[in-house]
Formats: sequence, C-alpha cells, structure tokens
Amino acid sequence: MAITTPKTGTDTPGEQNAVASSERKRANVKRLAIIGGVVVSTLAVVAAVTIGTAGVTFGDVWKAVTLSIFGGTLENEFAQKFSIVTELRLPRVLLAFAAGAGLSLSGVLMQGLLRNPLVSPFTLGVSPAAAFGAALAITIAGGTTLPSWAIIASALVVSLAVSALVLGLASAKGMAIATLLLLGIAITQLFEALTAALQFTANENTLQAIVRWTFGSVNDATWGDVQTVGILVLATIPFVLWFAKDLNAVAFAGDDAAKSLGVNVQALRVGLIVVAVVLAAVIVSFCGVIGFVGLVGPHIARLIIGADHRYLIPFSVLTGGLLLLVADTVGRTILAPAVIPVGIVVAFIGAPIFIQLILTRKTALK
Repeated sequence: MAITTPKTGTDTPGEQNAVASSERKRANVKRLAIIGGVVVSTLAVVAAVTIGTAGVTFGDVWKAVTLSIFGGTLENEFAQKFSIVTELRLPRVLLAFAAGAGLSLSGVLMQGLLRNPLVSPFTLGVSPAAAFGAALAITIAGGTTLPSWAIIASALVVSLAVSALVLGLASAKGMAIATLLLLGIAITQLFEALTAALQFTANENTLQAIVRWTFGSVNDATWGDVQTVGILVLATIPFVLWFAKDLNAVAFAGDDAAKSLGVNVQALRVGLIVVAVVLAAVIVSFCGVIGFVGLVGPHIARLIIGADHRYLIPFSVLTGGLLLLVADTVGRTILAPAVIPVGIVVAFIGAPIFIQLILTRKTALK
C-alpha cells in the first residue's frame, strides 16, 4: 500500500479533490475485488461438493441444501446423494474453508502487529504445542480408541497454555518484537522434539494415530466442527476490522508514530495477538497441523488487493479459505480412493502460487 504524504497548505482545492477522487476509485476497486472474491468462494464451495466419484451435480447440491433447510419429501432414489452431500462432503468442504479462512486471518494479524512478513500463526509455538497435546493424549490412551473431543481438548489446552506463557513472558520482560519471535522459535523446536520423543516410544498403532493427526486433515468433519470453527471465524472478522485503522498505523508507521496518532500500541498488540493465537489454536485442535496457510494466505491477498487492513483482512479470509479448500479437494481426488492429508497438499499448491505472485507483484493493486 502506498503511503501518501500529508497535505500541505499549498495544495489547491482542485488538487485535493483529484486526490480524494483517486482514493475513492481505488477503494471502490478493492470493494469490488472483495465482492468478486465472495462470489468465487461460494462457487468454489459448491463445486468442491460436486467433485467425487458419486456423480453429484450442482442441482443435487441445491436440492439437498433446500431439503435440509426448508424440509420436504426425500425420495428413495435421492436418499444416497442427500446423505453424501449433507453428511460427508458439505461439512468437510465448509470446515476446510472455515479453517483456511481462520488461519489466514490469524496470519494477517500477526504479520501486521509484529511488522514481519515471515510471521505465521505458529510463530509463538501454537502448532507444535497443539501437536504435542494431541500426541500426549493419544499416547496416554495407548491402544484404546480415544474420543475426538479428548484429543481436541488436550491440543487446545496445551497450545493456549504455551501461548499464554510466551505472551506473559514477553509482556513482563518488555521484550522487543525480534526477541518475541526468537522465543517462539525456541518453543517451536522444544515441542517438536517432545512430540518426536512420544513418537519414538509409541507402539505401531499409537504412532500411526499421532502421525495422521500431525499431517493435518478435515476427514470425518462434523456439523459440530463446522459450527464451532465457523462461528469463531465469523465473530472474529468484524471485531478485528474495528481496529483496522489502528493496525494500519502500527504496520506502516511504526510504534512511535502510531502512539503519536493516539493508538495504544501495547494494548492493541497484546489484544489482537491473543485473538490470533486463540483462533489458530482452536483450528489446529480440530484439524491438526496445517502450517502453510497462515503464511501464504495473507501474502496472496496483499499482492492482489494491497496492504490496507480495511480490505486486506476480509480478502485474506477469502484467499486462505480458498487455498485450503482447493488443497483438500485435490488431496481427496488426485489419488482416489486414497486421501492425501491436506497439510501436505497445501504446501505443494501454495508454494508455486506464492512464488508466482511474488514474481508478478507489479500487477497487484496499489
């Protein structure tokens, strides 16, 4: 985003009107881009539900959704497709989109608040801590089948506890941003080692369960998962948009300039980092370790729509959701009936897109 210099007293009214008109046009283009992104995302969700071996069409999806919402008579010949759409594909597709949207939203907050484009939601150790929590629960259970809520709860508690510890230390010690990032890297390495130690001592069945979870997946998605993650993401978007201008001041001008503009930088940074960490921790607890979306999603959005957080935040939600949705769709179809974990696929899809957008960034909106 280009930062304009303050207007001087020598500017004529005509020049000021021309600048204001130009800014309005750029804003309108970005709003249209967001609206276009919403339309594309909606079509992509429906298309993803139709992709598979069951021969589900757009009409079948529409019929199944309307029957679920408004009720009606379910014919016997449509019962199987109705079950496939409403119980298998639609929850999976919606969870993938919601999880990607939330991870990308968390990433854009972290990158803006810490003024570092290489920051992701897992910089503070959220992902490895959640992986260790899940692995610990699986290991304690041994060969017995553990309820999914127990694994989710263990991953969430550990990741939130570690994040609170890191943020608490940073606040108490008055750490600089660079020091906070280094602390997060140390925490990441520690919990990756702890998880590896559990894998080393686990039996075959336990090891398989741990590895499957750490790859990241939206298999066996339920409507309860969709509601929890979806409601959290939808509630977070308007909350963080309220602070978009303050976030712009910190990201573009720095802490001192932001303070001179009346921004409580410390409260803003701690508060929104907590929001980003909680958002990422909940998603990782439900879907496993998916580490690339939070980094590349905001970059894709920034290269397309610019760095103004008033537009970057909603567009990052869309790019992250689409990225994870496409990755999951490819993972469950490219080697069908085998399913490749989405955490693996998203790296293969996201990396070339990221490289291409960097190479063509001159065409991005200013």
